[in-house]
Amino acid sequence: MAAVYKSLSRAGGEKSDAQNEAKRKNRQRVLILSSRGVTYRHRHLMNDLAAMMPHGRKDVKFDSKSKLFQLNELAEIYNCNNTLFFEARKGKDLYMWMSKVPNGPTVKMHVQNLHTMEELHFTGNCLKGSRPILSFDATFDQEPHLQLLKEMFLHIFGVPQGARRSKPFIDRVMGFTITDGKVWVRNYQVNEVEPSKMVGKEEGDEEASSKTKNKDTNIDLVEIGPRFVLTPIVIQEGSFGGPIIYENKQFVSPNHMRSELLRQKSERHGDRTDRERELLVKRDNLGLRSNGETKVKKSGFDAKSVFA
Repeated sequence: MAAVYKSLSRAGGEKSDAQNEAKRKNRQRVLILSSRGVTYRHRHLMNDLAAMMPHGRKDVKFDSKSKLFQLNELAEIYNCNNTLFFEARKGKDLYMWMSKVPNGPTVKMHVQNLHTMEELHFTGNCLKGSRPILSFDATFDQEPHLQLLKEMFLHIFGVPQGARRSKPFIDRVMGFTITDGKVWVRNYQVNEVEPSKMVGKEEGDEEASSKTKNKDTNIDLVEIGPRFVLTPIVIQEGSFGGPIIYENKQFVSPNHMRSELLRQKSERHGDRTDRERELLVKRDNLGLRSNGETKVKKSGFDAKSVFA
């Protein structure tokens, strides 16, 4: 009997070890950092996302903007298999890099219309370290690059069960929706409200109040922020390098848009100066003074010259 008990206990231990290994498969850790030159709004957005990701590791600013492959070594030092890097350009533009370390892929996106939690002043609130429900639009399953984006969002923003500093329950929802080729990100709190209890003065009212007690709680979604819009630019095969497997042909860089606005403004100024110059030439031909007063050309048949 003792041998049978030992064999069964060993088999049970092996099963428990296998179950523990199966539970530990989703071991995602994210390295969160930014480049030099970020503004206060960019920094607050990064802090809000870091507070929502208990499985993340926040690091100091990264100096280089050209040697991004060095982030792979930095992620291996901190034992992270995901990297969320915020790159600031000219103190105005913000780009988000999402990468799987060390083999890739890497997604570069442009961040627009960002609003932090302090700016929104929403009434919703959630517990720090809680796990979210990730809600994706049905459009993510239509194209291959959108499926890849969905998988990247799951690995980075999805808090694995049993992660450090995470709470064992779910009280918020992160929504990802695609509109006009852009990803709109919203964050909501799951708010549970009990139905109103009717206090009756008569016997019939007491029966109604007993019925309301058996009803389920009302569940609502209250936005808590932050909110931002992501425009995919390129997807690289490797981690911060490698061949480009997807490129958004419809993306227009902010620098090009600003240069176009300046060019249009310069063209309007050039047209205005040309019209003013033509007007001055016409006035000179008609004998009009520059101050707007009319002056008739002198000739030999003028009355003053004839009867002088």
